[in-house]
Amino acid sequence: MGIIIHPPSVEEAKNTSYFAKNFFSPVKLVNMLVGSEDKELRRKRILNIIQADFPFEWRPFKKIGEIVGLDEDEVISVVREYFEERIIRQICAIFDTRSLGYKSMLVAARVRKEKEDFSARVINSHPGVSHNYRRNHEFNIWFTIAVPPNSKIGLEKTVKILEKISGSDEMIMLPTIKLYKIGVVLDMTGKENLYDEDGYSYYTEDSRKSAGVSYEEIPAILALQENIFPDREPFAPIVQKYGLSFDELRNWYEKFRSDGRLRRYAAILYHKKAGFKYNVMVVWEVKGSDDDIDKVGMKFASFRGVSHCYRRPTYPSWPYSIFTMIHAKDKGEADELIEKMARDTGVDIRAELVSTKEYKKVRLRYFTPDWEEWEEKYQGFSNL
Repeated sequence: MGIIIHPPSVEEAKNTSYFAKNFFSPVKLVNMLVGSEDKELRRKRILNIIQADFPFEWRPFKKIGEIVGLDEDEVISVVREYFEERIIRQICAIFDTRSLGYKSMLVAARVRKEKEDFSARVINSHPGVSHNYRRNHEFNIWFTIAVPPNSKIGLEKTVKILEKISGSDEMIMLPTIKLYKIGVVLDMTGKENLYDEDGYSYYTEDSRKSAGVSYEEIPAILALQENIFPDREPFAPIVQKYGLSFDELRNWYEKFRSDGRLRRYAAILYHKKAGFKYNVMVVWEVKGSDDDIDKVGMKFASFRGVSHCYRRPTYPSWPYSIFTMIHAKDKGEADELIEKMARDTGVDIRAELVSTKEYKKVRLRYFTPDWEEWEEKYQGFSNL
């Protein structure tokens, strides 16, 4: 059966904008010829694109439309819906903390069950805590923390202060020894396999080419870390607020991207709302030489379903040297991937830590005054 396109009415024929809107747009003509299933796939592809590498252009949603075959306003409408449905958390620059001169680490805390919520609130009060979860392990509170280059207390003492004021029984410090991969790009199309080799370009240890920030660069970092929202010109409020032209802002973006201080400009999703309801941190007991450990780390990082992969220090109470983060739609899907990772590397000893409560998940905001305010408040504890 052929496609029937009805001619315009007399009233519509008198309106020249009718033709421009309905007949002279190639994108609209394509949309008339595709089914609803294909159109839904295009909508989902939008999420894949903006997670991996959001186009840094004055009218980025127009560019995305050209890629997926939808017009600009429809792309904006789709992204707006994803915000309203709490699938998209934010769209902004994702900087590399260490490359900006900050010191950071993952920390595991052993906290009595009745004190978990209290401890988490105290830990969350530090502006450098970006992620904080309860996990199903003896070390039950896990958080990431960073301190700025001009910190008077320093990272290790800050953790000691948090250990004291949060009522934790023990905290172990787990800084990154080597970064094999970081970058969450959830496949929203259902067309990609978690077990396949990853086809996206991710940030690794080799991406870090610069460290530190000059005073003149800070306003650009403040501007780039602002969130943008679905609009035809989403960068307009930012350039107006910071007194920059868009060309100047883009030049800064390209500079920070090329020297590794900016990992990517991208959308961050609410994983569970996006359909990835099973998130697990799998830690592996990998022994041997540095080369042996690196081979395993790089192999783990190659899997599409692994979003984060690091080497971290071990302790008598913590023998796991490789950390991997997996986002899956259900436990069965994750288990299959974990088993394949174990088979392919021969590493059998592991622990699977599932998030049972999210206490905090935010994008760090750099070079803001709240860091100094926290340190001034707890300066007296720095002799611990």
